[in-house]
Amino acid sequence: MSEITTPAVLVVDDSAFMRKLVSELVVGSGEFRIAGTARNGLDALRKIHALDPDIVTLDVEMPELDGLATLGYIMSETPRPVVMLSGMATGESDDLTIRALELGAVDFVRKPAGKISLDLGPVRDRLLNALRACREVNLRAVPQLARLPRAPASAPSSGLPASAGRVVAIACSTGGPRALAEIIPRLPAALEAAVLVVQHMPAGFTRSLAERLNGQSAIRVCEAEHGQALQNGQVYIAPGGRHMRVCRSGGASRIALDDSPAVWGVRPSADPLFRSVAEVFGAAAVGVVLTGMGRDGSAGLRIMRDAGATGIAQDRATSIIFGMPQAAVASGGAGRVVPLGAMTDTILACLDRLALVTKL
Repeated sequence: MSEITTPAVLVVDDSAFMRKLVSELVVGSGEFRIAGTARNGLDALRKIHALDPDIVTLDVEMPELDGLATLGYIMSETPRPVVMLSGMATGESDDLTIRALELGAVDFVRKPAGKISLDLGPVRDRLLNALRACREVNLRAVPQLARLPRAPASAPSSGLPASAGRVVAIACSTGGPRALAEIIPRLPAALEAAVLVVQHMPAGFTRSLAERLNGQSAIRVCEAEHGQALQNGQVYIAPGGRHMRVCRSGGASRIALDDSPAVWGVRPSADPLFRSVAEVFGAAAVGVVLTGMGRDGSAGLRIMRDAGATGIAQDRATSIIFGMPQAAVASGGAGRVVPLGAMTDTILACLDRLALVTKL
């Protein structure tokens, strides 16, 4: 960030109307100022070098040099917080947005659709929250994450998966898709546990996140469905806009989804999941809190740890935003603080200890 008190934003979009709209929303907040605008990726790179903005809002789909390619140049040459502007909901658009988050974008905002006057409120709030998150970003984590080695995925397991007797419950928010892309593909296909993930993300995008992770991993990854039985070797991602819990039903541990009020302003929230994991699995669980703003997961992780589970938080150096892990440590829920590059091995080691204790 520059030394100017009010962070400067470069607005990049191939639509002149959208550049004007976003600029007005940014300036109208009183919290940020406009450094300039750019009409495509090539123009953006020139403006970044000339204006040195603190934050960039970047359209995903643009001519000449699209948002993904532009983001790659920004993160490799002049790293800074970037918020992606996503178009109308389509499978391709959502997948491009997830890829951008993996490359290091801080957050994304869906562009207004239909009658603009009706969409300004939600768009304004979402954009300002994303820009506020940018002020908290640990830029030093970005080049470290880019260098993380990725272990080759193991071969898919054969046979029918068994019911899960152990679980790993993961909470993440800002920076989470990138962190998950480093953790999930390293998990073995024959993992003798189920993995439950709460990523703060609107409806629609979680399915694209699950599909992308599934394509990168040997372990199976899906967007969770109500009533699904928990199975070993399966990752379940909470659908955007719905809380996910676990319960016992019909002699098996199952996914329970609901539309109850947001917790900490988000839905899905990790605290309801963590509490249910403590009730159903007790000590046969590992709880993990990754990068993100706020304190979601901190109270639930403490409840898990009080029930005998292992609690882990991502360390400050590799967290894009240390808010959630820091709160998890402060609550007493996280007994271990681990860098992202060691997170998968730490989770697997904790599960191995659980298996040993069970055999004894």
